[in-house]
Amino acid sequence: MSADGCGAPAQTATPEDIDTQGQVVVAGKVTGSAGPLGGAYVRLLNGDGDFAGEVQASPEGDFRFYAAPGAWTVRALHRSGNGEASVTAEGPGLHQVAISVA
Repeated sequence: MSADGCGAPAQTATPEDIDTQGQVVVAGKVTGSAGPLGGAYVRLLNGDGDFAGEVQASPEGDFRFYAAPGAWTVRALHRSGNGEASVTAEGPGLHQVAISVA
């Protein structure tokens, strides 16, 4: 468990040149009006809206999921607000998504 008692693993920065090793990687950054939002809880929902996973964004707002090809919704929850974005990952590689929290 993370230090705050939640089971969501903390993330490290996601470089744009990440080697996905043939996997589907959904990654991005959570931002608010003042810039990156570290510590936001980021949820991955499948095409039916079902929960697939959760991570805690890095201090720089970065997050990363390993997923299957398909349509995904990524939702960020933070004490300053919530936000979400959609991404379609048609095959292996890095699929980036930005989430603005308001």
